Amino acid sequence: MRVELKNLLLATVSIVGLGALVPAFGADLAAQPAKPLYTNAPRPVAAAIYDWSGYNVGMNGGFGSSSNCWDSDGGKPEGCHDATGGSVGGQIGCRWQTGPIVLGVEGQGNWAHLTGWNPSVAFLDINQTKIDAFGLVTGQIGYAFDNVLLYAKGGAAVTSNTFRVIWTTGDLGGESKHVLWGAALAAGFEYGFAPNWSIGFEYAHLFMRPTMVGFTEPAGGVDRIRQDLDLMTARLNYQFGGPILLKY
Repeated sequence: MRVELKNLLLATVSIVGLGALVPAFGADLAAQPAKPLYTNAPRPVAAAIYDWSGYNVGMNGGFGSSSNCWDSDGGKPEGCHDATGGSVGGQIGCRWQTGPIVLGVEGQGNWAHLTGWNPSVAFLDINQTKIDAFGLVTGQIGYAFDNVLLYAKGGAAVTSNTFRVIWTTGDLGGESKHVLWGAALAAGFEYGFAPNWSIGFEYAHLFMRPTMVGFTEPAGGVDRIRQDLDLMTARLNYQFGGPILLKY
């Protein structure tokens, strides 16, 4: 019996002693300075921001439709017609970006093949217009959503035209090659799909100044011609400079 009691006492003392040692050991651990914990967490990565600043050069192509209204020298209306067709050309410009605002200037020149005609309501002949080229010099303001740019622009416009009077027999009655000057307003968007490269779409309206146009013989005479031009073009641009900024 004594042996059993002795063993029970020893077991009890051992358990109590162990219970006393555990808090002390825990306190000792708490007193020790914490060791740094090393992890494999990734470092912050720089976010790419598209910058539209720089010089750009590109090409464009699309469709045009021009309204041409002729009045005789005496003010008698001869009717209107649309000269329609395609165009292809290029543009060059420069842009500056501050925050999301993008400012720029651009020059554009296009070859064109826009033709149309109508029977004159005043004479027994046909009035024909052919636009073989046009150009724009414009200022631009836009708003950038990273690599997407929405913009509007306005400035000067010029068209190169051939006006003809054709007899009902099909013979040429008279001709005049004439340059018309006016103004342009446009709106469009561009998408930067790769470093330095962007594609876009633009709509432009050209308000040309009415002009008195004189014709060669045998028709002779002078007509007052009013012209407007609507252009829809797809554009591809390459930008010189670094279009990618890094922002942490």
